[in-house]
Amino acid sequence: MTNGLKVIVVENHKLPKVSYQISLSNDPVLEGEQGGYVQFAGDLLTKGTLNRPKAKLDEEIDFIGATLNSSPSGLFGTSLKKHSGKLLELMTDVLYNPTFPEDEFQKMKSQSISALASSKTDANSIASNVSSVVTYGKNHPYGEVQTEKTVNSITLDKCKEYYNTYFKPNNAYLVIVGDITVQEAKMQVEKHFASWKSGNVPMSKYDPPASPKEPKVVFANKDGAVQSVINVTYPVVLKTGDEDEIAANVMNNILGGGIFSGRLMQNLREKRAYTYGARSSLNADKLVGNFKAFASVRNAVTDSSVQEFIYEMDRMVKEPVSENDLQLAQNSMAGSFARSLESPQTIAGFALNTYKYNLPKDYYNTYLSRLEKVSIADVQRVASKYVKPQNAYILVVGNKDEVAEKLLRFDGDKKIDYYDAYGEVLNYDNLSLPPGLTGVNVVEDYIDAIGGMEKLQAIKSMSSEASMSLMGQEAKIVTKHKMPNKFLFSMQMNGMVMQEQKTNGQKAQTSQMGQAKVSMPGEPEFEEMKGKAQVFDQLDYLTKGFKIDLKGVEEIEGQKCYKLAVTDDKGELTTQFYNITNNLLVRISSIAGEGEKAKTVNTDFTDYREVSGILMPHEITLTGQAPFPLVMKYGKFEFNGEISDTDFDIK
Repeated sequence: MTNGLKVIVVENHKLPKVSYQISLSNDPVLEGEQGGYVQFAGDLLTKGTLNRPKAKLDEEIDFIGATLNSSPSGLFGTSLKKHSGKLLELMTDVLYNPTFPEDEFQKMKSQSISALASSKTDANSIASNVSSVVTYGKNHPYGEVQTEKTVNSITLDKCKEYYNTYFKPNNAYLVIVGDITVQEAKMQVEKHFASWKSGNVPMSKYDPPASPKEPKVVFANKDGAVQSVINVTYPVVLKTGDEDEIAANVMNNILGGGIFSGRLMQNLREKRAYTYGARSSLNADKLVGNFKAFASVRNAVTDSSVQEFIYEMDRMVKEPVSENDLQLAQNSMAGSFARSLESPQTIAGFALNTYKYNLPKDYYNTYLSRLEKVSIADVQRVASKYVKPQNAYILVVGNKDEVAEKLLRFDGDKKIDYYDAYGEVLNYDNLSLPPGLTGVNVVEDYIDAIGGMEKLQAIKSMSSEASMSLMGQEAKIVTKHKMPNKFLFSMQMNGMVMQEQKTNGQKAQTSQMGQAKVSMPGEPEFEEMKGKAQVFDQLDYLTKGFKIDLKGVEEIEGQKCYKLAVTDDKGELTTQFYNITNNLLVRISSIAGEGEKAKTVNTDFTDYREVSGILMPHEITLTGQAPFPLVMKYGKFEFNGEISDTDFDIK
């Protein structure tokens, strides 16, 4: 086009459908203190235009049965051919006239912060963040990590700036796929895109990240975790279309690139039963590629698993692969390629890549013949070039107390680097314990800080009320404790009890949406609930045979805290954190579920205020239990008030 827009048409007349994809060609942007604004800018495009507020835009898209999505890299729309004119009208309205509405912007911020809070307890999310930081560095767009701080810093003006800078026709491809001829496509493009104004688009340059000069162990702690997530990773110089790319992919396929016969899978899963799956990836990229070998394994075999990763990577370099391994990898890749050709969208992607990455015009037409020519010698040559266990970051997310020290033998300088969930460096060297301090001392100091042993022991009952936003509605939480053995938890919405737990000391009952289950002494549900009558759990820690181990000092949400491993009289473990300055409880971490389904649940305690001479947290936040944080805000506490035994009746 005269405005610089490059248009690619892929005809496919099997179905009366057409899709339109606008794909920007600029390199990734370094976002800095407003990390996340690029994604916001892309998502906001379809949230309303000068001609159509969001509701009307959504209604018109639905009316013609179309799909229209936006992202930082462009737009995608698809519909029946007979509605393609209307779809293009809507698509260009979004492209030319976005309004970036403030209410949608604030909603995105809230949703992003909620998602980030949940991701802090997810080992794979933590591994992704830390891996990005150590592999690429924070001064590279691939090494940036979105945090609550960066999201809160994002402004609408920054989002608009991204749109105004990069959404230009001379920075874009338009890929049209479906039941359309080139002539029809030309007419549509002239009508709808000729008025799109071109402009200057800045070019970005970044220093290429470097691999470590020796193996570097990187650790992110996940308290109480029973599994470790392992990533062996580093950057590689491998671009799409490089002459090594096909041979490198064959090599990686043999090592662990997705087929079950991969060496990592056969070793760590089939031979040793360390994991459900161990794989590797070798990714080419316009700026910088990366290698990654990864698995989730039990705590007890974390160091052994790392040893096997290194062994298989070394073997890949030092030993020629067998003819059978080579043939299996080639057959798998040829089959995947052939199946992909069934999709017109794949053909469009090939065409787009050919122009974007300046590939030879016959790059994809000759793919299978070039794949077939890859030899055993080629595989060993690219393995020597791209498989570098001695220049890798060995990243582990897991239980520091059980795992970290065992990994020292893999580190070149025998010093482990620690990171938090967002890839920020943690310095444990400055977090030492006072001489002689014990876990019992920490619990006693907490009891003194909130009111003292005498006041707490005088409390025989407590009732509280809290509110919680849940799925756009307000929920009311009522809790009642009555010593020695009665407890009630009730969550209500719109006057209806949605969830309830209670025990009268002889039996317990759990109800959800009117469905009740009664449990008796000896059953897990009863045993779990019977201790909840205690108003202040820490009193039981000192009198009922709890094991309290002081593990050290850690930083939690910017607060230096004593870390305790507390094991109750049933053998259940929680990890607890008490502020070293004011001795208040900051967080309790526990593990729910088992194996790969295990997840960390954090309960955070904030906004302490005095109630009848006792400090009580007026905001409690649970993360990891639901896809979003559950925030309970307390408006009422009452100690030693009248609580009827009938409140705990179980039918």
